Amino acid sequence: MLKNKLIPILQRVFSSLKHKEFRYFWFGQCISLIGTWMQRTAQVWLVYTMTNSPFMVGMVGVCQFTPILLFTLFAGALVDRFSKRNILLMTQSALMIQAIALTLLAYLNMLQYWHILLLSIFLGLTQTFDMPARQSFFIELVGRGDIMNAVSLNSTIVNLAKIIGPALSGIVMVNFGTVYCFSINAISFFAVLLSLFYINVLPQQIIRKKQKVIKEVKEGLSYIKQSKALMINIIFMAIICTFAMNNAVIIPVFAKSVLGMGAAAYTGLMSAAGIGAFIGAIFMAFRAEKGVEKRFFLLCLCTTALLQVFMVFVADYNAAFLCVACIGFLNLAFMNMGNSIFQLNSDDEHRGRVMSVYSFLNQGSTPVGNFYAGTAMEYLGGVWGFPLCGIAALGLLGVVFICERQELFSWIHDKEKRANEKNYI
Repeated sequence: MLKNKLIPILQRVFSSLKHKEFRYFWFGQCISLIGTWMQRTAQVWLVYTMTNSPFMVGMVGVCQFTPILLFTLFAGALVDRFSKRNILLMTQSALMIQAIALTLLAYLNMLQYWHILLLSIFLGLTQTFDMPARQSFFIELVGRGDIMNAVSLNSTIVNLAKIIGPALSGIVMVNFGTVYCFSINAISFFAVLLSLFYINVLPQQIIRKKQKVIKEVKEGLSYIKQSKALMINIIFMAIICTFAMNNAVIIPVFAKSVLGMGAAAYTGLMSAAGIGAFIGAIFMAFRAEKGVEKRFFLLCLCTTALLQVFMVFVADYNAAFLCVACIGFLNLAFMNMGNSIFQLNSDDEHRGRVMSVYSFLNQGSTPVGNFYAGTAMEYLGGVWGFPLCGIAALGLLGVVFICERQELFSWIHDKEKRANEKNYI
């Protein structure tokens, strides 16, 4: 009886894995992303112990994500011209080279802060092309009908990696050193590269353009401006991605200065964010067939900001673990629905450019958020990292709700559009 009930649930949660090409990509990412989070976790802790400055930790994020802020819209136009698979082969190879360079510098005891900044810039430039290519690649692998489930399942492995990666990183750092975290990441890229070699996308799915890049960018932005759903999504994502998603900068400072603990607490809280997001990804995969529920979308973005404000009262590790896990869940649910709104409200010709805006908001806003959080903690203390980010997000959301209340009311109650979204899924 239990087996008969469980099988339909699993089929619903993992429905997009019936596509062979997506299975290859998904399993390759499973391995590679663990290495990515091991390197990211180890690098942040290394910088903080090396400099003892929240501001300088934040500057690493600024260097990594500024290229995305500056160039991702142009990257989206180029992504629409070429094979997404070939672009990903090049970007994933470049990311592996970056990890190898970091490994060698650390192994030879030559690694300095400015090296990390330069390698972060290189990483950001590569991700500028990698993110819109990867996000617009999903629909080529699964089709429109399974896109929300595919986005959710991709989120499961991203956030499973956020759990496993920091946990493994903590063990490796304590017992062997940060260099081994960097080397494991370099090796892990072979998995995703191998999966891409086995993927065969039909030529007719690839869109090539011959216009000037500037003209294509303007055309893409004009296309977005004509869609109410896309514009509302952009406003909300800009606020939340900038001010409510700065865990990488805030958590190491919070663990050390507020909780008075070390690397184990830092990696534990990073894993907590991953656990919450992983649960959120499974939840969103299960309910993918329902489409985007706009009230739940708004609930997630408001609640995550409120929870971050509440963190001013948290000084216990267990309470912090629970709160960070809840923030991870809400952020994942919000980003999953935001991604789906972009995917479902764009056509094949413009999808690369639309998803470059998603990358711009998701990662390109990070320099602003990291600078804001890092500066706040530098001058006011680590306890104010989460609360001040939450206050900024709530303040801006309040302005939007007041100024655009009629537009939001119309969007929420747009039954025809909501029905169309469900038909896509």
